[in-house]
Order: sequence, then C-alpha cells, then structure tokens
Amino acid sequence: DSVFNIYRINSYICITKTHMGTFKSWQFMVEQPGIKLLSHGVVRIMIGLAVGIPLAKRDSPDQNVQEAQNVLKQYPLIDGHNDLPWQYRQYVQNKVYEVNLRADTRIQWTNTTNMTSYDFPRLPPQTDIPRLKQGMVGAQFWAAFGPCSATGKDAIRIGMDQVDVIHKFVNKYDDTFELVTTAQGILDAYLSRNRIASLIGLEGGHMISNTLGVLRSFYSLGVRYMTLTHSCDTSWAENWKQDLNRTGLRRGLSEFGKIVVKEMNRLGMIIDLAHVAKQTMIDAIKTSAAPVIFSHSSAFEKCEHYRNVQNDVLEMVKNNTGLVMINFYDSYISKGCLPINATESTMQHVIDHINYIKDFIGVDFVGIGADYDGVPTLPVGLEDVSKYPDLFAKLREGGWSTNDLKKLAGENFIRVFKDVEKVKENQKTFQPYEDFLPEEEAVPNRMCYTSF
Repeated sequence: DSVFNIYRINSYICITKTHMGTFKSWQFMVEQPGIKLLSHGVVRIMIGLAVGIPLAKRDSPDQNVQEAQNVLKQYPLIDGHNDLPWQYRQYVQNKVYEVNLRADTRIQWTNTTNMTSYDFPRLPPQTDIPRLKQGMVGAQFWAAFGPCSATGKDAIRIGMDQVDVIHKFVNKYDDTFELVTTAQGILDAYLSRNRIASLIGLEGGHMISNTLGVLRSFYSLGVRYMTLTHSCDTSWAENWKQDLNRTGLRRGLSEFGKIVVKEMNRLGMIIDLAHVAKQTMIDAIKTSAAPVIFSHSSAFEKCEHYRNVQNDVLEMVKNNTGLVMINFYDSYISKGCLPINATESTMQHVIDHINYIKDFIGVDFVGIGADYDGVPTLPVGLEDVSKYPDLFAKLREGGWSTNDLKKLAGENFIRVFKDVEKVKENQKTFQPYEDFLPEEEAVPNRMCYTSF
C-alpha cells in the first residue's frame, strides 16, 4: 500500500515513502560517502516493513542452515545403521586396501560383475569420506551383515569377516575414524579428536548360530548392538515377514531367545529390534532390563510396512526409554506402504516420520538410522550421507528447537547407550548364561553340525 522513491541529492541518498491510502509522506536521508552498504541495508529494512515480511524471515533459510550446522558441530550426529562393509564384500571381496575411501566411491564402484549377491543391488554407492565430512557425521554404526542364505552354514564366518572389514577400514583411515565401544568414547572421539566415532552392529542373530559363546566373542571384537533377526527367522526369534498375512501362532521370542536378550543385557550389548516380528518386539521389550533400539525403522502409522513400528509398540518403547532411529529407505517411508503408494519419496516423507514419533511419544525417543548403502533407492534430497545438514535445516525451518535437534542428532542415543552400560554395571556379578538349544531345535542341516 506504499510507494517508495529512492534518489540522490548531491552527496545524500533520499528515501521517500508515500502511503497510498492517506497520501502521507515521510523522507529519510543518508549521507552517501563511506556508508553505501548501510544505506542499502536501510532500504531493505524499509521495504521489508512495507510489505509486511520481517527481514529475519527473509533470511531464515540461511539461518536455518547455519543453526543446523552449529548443532552438528556441537553434538555428534549418530547414525544407527550404514552398510558400507557389505559394499566392500559385494564389489571387492572385502579387499579394503584396494579401495580409496577418500575418493568418490560412485566412480570406483561401478562394475557389478564382481557382486557376490544380486539380492542386494546398490548403485550408486552412498558413502565415502568426503561425503561423510560434508554430512557432518559424528558417529556411525557400521553394520556387519551376512545374508540369510548363510543360516546354518557359514553365517559365523561371514559375520566375522564383516567385523574384520570394519576394523580394517577404521585402521586404514585412522585420521578420520576411531573405533569406539562406549557412550563416552563417542563424545571423546568426535568432540576432542575430531574423528568419526565408529561402532559395530551385528545385523542378524543368525550369525551367532544359536550359541551364546559366539555372541560373547562378537562383543569382545567390539560389537555393541545385535539385531535379533534379519529378514529371516532364527531358531529362537521371528522376523517381520511373519507379520505378512499372518494366520498362525505368534511365536515371537522362544525361551532361549529370552536368554539371548538377558545375556546381551549382562554384556552391555544393545538390543536392536529392526527387522523383527511384532511379537518378537513385544517379548524382547518385556524381557530386557535395558532400553532397546530400532536401529533403522520408521513409523507404521505413516507407512503401513511391517518393518516399521506400530503405535502400541511405540508406547512400549517410551516406557522402556528406548529409541526409534528413522530409516530413509523409500519403501519404508512412502513407496512400499500398504496400500501400495507409487509416488516419489522426498525428504518431507522422512520428516513426517520423525515428527510423528516426536509428537506421539516425545522427542526423547527418536533418532536417525538412515540405512545408507543398505538400500537401492532413497528420497529426493537425502540421496547419500552428505545430506544430513539439509535434513536438520529443514527441521529447524519447521520449528524444531536447537535442544530438540541435539536430541535427535545424538543425545537420545547417548542416553540409551549409557543406560545399557548402567545395566551392565549393575549385573557385573552375574555369571554368563550357559544355556544352549537342543540339537533338534538348533540345526536346520544336521550334516553341518557336530554334537557336543
């Protein structure tokens, strides 16, 4: 409703505003020499006020980016799941020293002829050191994964190989990565030594081959969470696929499965319920003396996929003081939902999942577990590990406070990890569990098994 006239009188810049409703005018004059930038700033402020748009609002995208980056500098972004170790297996048969992780892996890993399993096609690769640094990643759980086809055969060997891969690339790039096994170690590595704290998660209970001794051995090698199942049952736990068109008994965790959970509590190993059936989730939460996590799952209410967490289980997670770390895979956030939704996935879909859990059970129980290099397709705007600051800037734009962003980034996970460590300390006088499955329950192929 106002008209601005800007003109020069000798050495002065003159700004005149006329209100079109009242035709009242005022004039502002600034001496030009030495203060050109100030005069332009005054013009911007006046114009902003005239059209009713605060300058702070106009600049908010840049401010949101800066605030997001400040959060990720002050507190480590802890991602719950990355499958880079499997990429090493797929493309170079675990030959870590043949790959330059300081260079773009999209250029290096383009040949699929060496892939050992076409069940997991992933091109282009989503992780390398430059993109991790651009993404301001502070801590990463690297997944040691073996396929379900190895169950009852060489699953332990594959699991050990993948743990070894993690040790190798962490040692190779020790100016970038630091292997840590404690909550405090995460903070020290990132905040004191500017390293990406590197932790190991064992993705699938089939890799312990029904043996608590193997579970303890993995812990000794640095594994700090185990996903109770991958997308296949173990002899003692059901996986999420059992919830598809279920008509039979909900088996969940067997009695031996509950012993596995208790031994993990005693060791100080985090229980991960990504991939498990709903009844397994319920049984594990009821059994565990420590908080549990979903290292890479999302909200069922926003996407009806059985890899996601349903509302009644979310309420149990809250009571357990656990954590749901949101997966970015487009099939779990939009495209794979029931009924089938073929629309393109975007960053906003991920934000919707994060906000849903924040609103439903609270900001203290949500984190990030993107599943990079473990999935073939990702949302627009979250294509690789460099994109975390963009996500946090968008959340900030949507009204998230700095303190809440810190919780999402890593404070929530640190709390969970410290609580798991407290349970370990409280149980330090407990003897190791020495239970074992009867041979007829444990062995799918008796030709591959030697009795006690």
